[in-house]
Amino acid sequence: MTPSVAEQQQNSSVEEHLKILNQRYHELSPEERVKQLYQDFNASEIMLTSSFATNSAFLLHLFSVSAPDQIIHFIDTGFHFPETLAYKEKLTQLYHLKVVDVHPEEWKHEYTLKDETWKTDPDFCCSVNKVEPLQEIKKQHNVWVSGLMSWQTEHRANLDIFEYRGGIIKFYPLLDVSKEQRDAYISEHQLPFHPMVAQGFSSVGCTHCTRAGDDRCGRWVDSSKTECGLHL
Repeated sequence: MTPSVAEQQQNSSVEEHLKILNQRYHELSPEERVKQLYQDFNASEIMLTSSFATNSAFLLHLFSVSAPDQIIHFIDTGFHFPETLAYKEKLTQLYHLKVVDVHPEEWKHEYTLKDETWKTDPDFCCSVNKVEPLQEIKKQHNVWVSGLMSWQTEHRANLDIFEYRGGIIKFYPLLDVSKEQRDAYISEHQLPFHPMVAQGFSSVGCTHCTRAGDDRCGRWVDSSKTECGLHL
């Protein structure tokens, strides 16, 4: 459907605003970006999600210091590794995080479980268990924060710190953080690793679609799929 004139004008206005924000935020460190976010937007506008995966501690630690009251939405797909759920509890307790679990509709999840949909249509499985559960929550916010980094995938390499996507402003404070900078921050603040990192998992998602491997090469093995759909 072609956007109306009013929608086109609104989108143009948002894009101009984000262009200004991107120019300013590129000069800031990740810590400064998180602090500045609450100067540029009301706290009630901001939505933060975390998968409590291998890189999650970095972003969560930043927010625990700069915005300790921020709610963190965790999408419980029903297919997480036990290690991920244990890691989630560990970080929640360690950094006094305020975590809210988000679940897919039970009947839809049960269908994907019985059908083993991840084998025949992984995009649909992700849509049911990850993308759809967040839709109503997105409607209540204007800014969505996540910890994407540009070196993780080709898609993420083409993003900017702020972008307007799917009717919401996306904010990636760690986007231009290199692997070396990430490792230095983890070492400096002694952040705990996801327990599966020691088993050779550089990226961790759902049990059925994750294998050990460098970066994200262990995700959706033998498939062209590189994203669950949340950030597309």
